[in-house]
Amino acid sequence: MAVSMRDLDPAFQGAGQKSGIEIWRIENFRPVPVSKSAHGKFFTGDSYVVLKTIALKSGALRHDIHYWVGKDTSQDEAGAAAIKTVELDAALGGRAVQYREIQGRETEKFLSYFKPCIIPQEGGVSSGFKHVEAEEHITRLFVCKGKHVVQVKEVPFARSSLSHDDIFILDTKSKFFQFNGSNSSIQERAKALEVVQYIKDTYHDGKCEIAAIEDGKLMADADTGEFWGFFGGFAPLPRKTANDEDKAADAVSTSLFRVDKGQAEPVGADSLTKELLDTKRCYLLDCGLEVFVWMGRSTSLDERKSASGAAEELVRGLNRPKSHIIRVIEGFETVMFRSKFVSWPQADDVAVSEDGRGKVAALLKRQGVNVKGLLKAAPAKEEPQPHIDCTGNLQVWRINGQEKILLPASDQSKFYSGDCYIFQYSYPGEDKEEYLIGTWFGKQSVEEDRASAISQASKMVESLKFLPVQARIYEGNEPIQFFSIFQSFIVFKGGLSDGYKKHIAETELPDITYTEDGLALFRVQGSGPENMQAIQVEPVASSLNSSYCYILHSGSTVFTWSGNLTTSEDQELVERQLDLIKPNLQSKTQKEGAESEQFWDLFGGKSEYPSQKIGRDAESESHLFSCTFIKGWLQVTEIYNFNQDDLMTEDIYILDCRSDIFIWVGQQVDSKTRIHALTIGEKFIERDFLLEKLSREAPIYIIAEGSEPPFFTRFFTWDSTKSAMHGNSFQRKLAIVKNGGTPILEVRILLLCFL
Repeated sequence: MAVSMRDLDPAFQGAGQKSGIEIWRIENFRPVPVSKSAHGKFFTGDSYVVLKTIALKSGALRHDIHYWVGKDTSQDEAGAAAIKTVELDAALGGRAVQYREIQGRETEKFLSYFKPCIIPQEGGVSSGFKHVEAEEHITRLFVCKGKHVVQVKEVPFARSSLSHDDIFILDTKSKFFQFNGSNSSIQERAKALEVVQYIKDTYHDGKCEIAAIEDGKLMADADTGEFWGFFGGFAPLPRKTANDEDKAADAVSTSLFRVDKGQAEPVGADSLTKELLDTKRCYLLDCGLEVFVWMGRSTSLDERKSASGAAEELVRGLNRPKSHIIRVIEGFETVMFRSKFVSWPQADDVAVSEDGRGKVAALLKRQGVNVKGLLKAAPAKEEPQPHIDCTGNLQVWRINGQEKILLPASDQSKFYSGDCYIFQYSYPGEDKEEYLIGTWFGKQSVEEDRASAISQASKMVESLKFLPVQARIYEGNEPIQFFSIFQSFIVFKGGLSDGYKKHIAETELPDITYTEDGLALFRVQGSGPENMQAIQVEPVASSLNSSYCYILHSGSTVFTWSGNLTTSEDQELVERQLDLIKPNLQSKTQKEGAESEQFWDLFGGKSEYPSQKIGRDAESESHLFSCTFIKGWLQVTEIYNFNQDDLMTEDIYILDCRSDIFIWVGQQVDSKTRIHALTIGEKFIERDFLLEKLSREAPIYIIAEGSEPPFFTRFFTWDSTKSAMHGNSFQRKLAIVKNGGTPILEVRILLLCFL
């Protein structure tokens, strides 16, 4: 896409160079920056452009752009916001996802930037309205919708506005009433209380009583009677029926349009495939509640603006729902967009050309703008940290069918690839002993042993009242916590279990179980004495790798081999592992390129071998999902910009870091659902909801609320006292809101009194 100086609005100079939110209001069809102190304050007569910048672990910057349209905004202003959004994307290199946000119908991603909610104010600068400044309090009624983020809308102060399905907040001069519809969930009620707290702090200086009213309890208490008094007394509420907009959304079928000279023309196709999209064109994908604008990489800025105008025209059509417009660039399509196609190649990570971004950066640099943020920064090279106390106590059992055999301390770090193991690690936590109980599956282990290991480990967790973290780990995908607990870890070929031996006999395969007198080759790896491994590999020259050191032995003959890309620290680890594998024997040191004939003879001759380090999936940006699991079917909903308060005690959540999958189980999840936690993790990996090529053997952790380990809480700003609270999510939140945020202290005082 060609970008010229005239395409870049001066207001966008230097935008998107660091993590955070930037907002511009459209005034006289031009973007004007909004001060940080006014972020989250929107006026119904205005349109805004909102930029969210995230610094990825890779060092790159990712951008999402939203343009918000108030209900009283003119079409011209809304159109200007749409065009300026396209221009801002061009200034950032042409790869941001762009969202159209309509007041009252905002996306969850947009609302997550302004937790707990946004409550637009009447008026607007661009529209010529005056901002309303209330001299005295006006009683208002709000409806709240949403389990993860809250959609807040002011509705007429009348009984007819109330329903059984939603949460309502009645804001009077001296008291808040939260009316909980009988069909609303505990989670929705808890989230609405965050809105109550926000209104209380924003409009009442934090001074106002709060009362919770339960739908159907009639005149059970004084608060309920007072609430209904505002509506002239109690009367039954009508049952809600589907509105015309809901019916219109159900009636829309997915359709693809090609944009030609600003007009949307239907693309006739029996099914949607990626091959229908031409890089030199723009397209509209109408899905009813969402309209996607797909912009080919070879399209011009004017063509992209024209396509956006065609989308605006489409959603203004009669008898259709109020749709979100989401604009995506070729090569940077969202998961939701790709999921609409029956055929979308699972290509490797998109190789991003820096050419376009470099040209944009050069243009801005000539304007005197600091362009550092427009270019991909070098990722920080840091050794992964275990985030767990490694001074605890370790016990290890080897699985043999339905039996588990406790290993002596001298052997508990020596595993066989044909076996399965259970380990229990206890370590000091903040205020109590913490437990990690895990299973390790060798690559050659049999299914019978794996099932037995899971079953017995689950019983161990249950015997400790589900407090331990439970982990499922596969050989070759061990996390840093595992290696740090075991410190010096050795994996031998073969196996000792009856199941493994039976499998070898039935398949007539040779038994390759390690023996001290045989020929064996070990690859040595790790970051130091507290994290080092020796992995037995095939004793052939092609198993060597220039990035590692090796131990080769045959009987009493021992060689150590150092690749040219290894360090002195790597070579020190070889000596340490040698003391464990072949103690009291003098080794012969070999350097890559200067090996003896005897060394190569043990391999049966030289051969080609690699030089790159063996990697596992890197930890990526973390994503949190709430989930429902019914009759073996898993449904998930992503929670954007998540924090600890998003973890509701009635639910199960999945934290996806790509390299590790965490399943968090709330205290009030029923036991029938709790036992499926591991299955939920496995189903999540299998479904690969983010299309990120999750490894089927990625570690899965099951974490009970109140026993969160540091290697989980590091993804949040964590307050451990919140996990000590009891009751459902609504009761917990109500205690905090009513008592000024200090219920934990009161609970502890009461406990001390009883003691």
